[in-house]
Amino acid sequence: MSYREESYYKRSGHSQIATQGINLSDYSLEELKALWHKTMQDGFHGICFSMYKEGQSPGDDISMEQVEQRIKILKPYVGAIRSFSCIEGNEYVPIMAKKHGLKTLVGAWLSDDKDDNEREIEGLIALAKAGHVDVAAVGNEVLYRNDLTLEELVGYINRVKDALTGLDIPVGYVDAYYEFSRHPILVESTDVVLANLYPYWEGCPIEYALGHMQAMYGSVVDAAQGKPIIITETGWPSEGGGLDGAIASEDAAMKYFIDTVKWTKDNDIPIFYFSSFDESWKTGDEGDVGAYWGLWDKHENLKF
Repeated sequence: MSYREESYYKRSGHSQIATQGINLSDYSLEELKALWHKTMQDGFHGICFSMYKEGQSPGDDISMEQVEQRIKILKPYVGAIRSFSCIEGNEYVPIMAKKHGLKTLVGAWLSDDKDDNEREIEGLIALAKAGHVDVAAVGNEVLYRNDLTLEELVGYINRVKDALTGLDIPVGYVDAYYEFSRHPILVESTDVVLANLYPYWEGCPIEYALGHMQAMYGSVVDAAQGKPIIITETGWPSEGGGLDGAIASEDAAMKYFIDTVKWTKDNDIPIFYFSSFDESWKTGDEGDVGAYWGLWDKHENLKF
């Protein structure tokens, strides 16, 4: 594996070699699958953890045994795991990841439900103090969803930072790449910039997706004031339709993964690929494509 331990929260500089992606016309389907498998086997920095098996969804309490089973599947391929919540079994993700020698980026899910927010914040602080957190993420796309005001969000961030004083755990906030340019206080209030980059959701054709993601990253570098940057989500769905010029397909999903991993390795950019397993419950707001972002299918088999 090429994962470089601790690089994702110790970096201070940002370089970017704008690497070229592969040309799909140069590969047969079998050759493309072989390159995808080699990219998987060579390993990559990190992955977003998918909690829910078929028939499960947020609100269900998930067992530690189920979480550990999935951690074991991911362990050979990555150096770090990202979780999204600290309640309803999500708290087991960093515990099991640490048990199996992986780094963690642990998120507290914030919404317009203030009671749940309290449980999430207290859960994140407890996990951090217990040694299960390498990077703490206070909220995910809260501003994108308009769930909290900017002032409320910064209040939660500062509360976690104060609680973790002296523990050497960087605290950040996850949102779409452009939010950090729009709201400089997000950068000023955090130790690390946690950005989601999705060419697919901007309707970008797969042929231009890598270049578009590189441009997105460049805008985050401009906003980051020299602070470390982690790409907390990027990916491409393997089926389910499309958005403007962005088409969900197996070929596109394989190309995007191969291109993304090569570019981030060439530039030593820490990344959490989205996502690990397909999850059927995600067909709500995202439509059919929501269920097909995994590198593994819903039966926990490598997709290609």
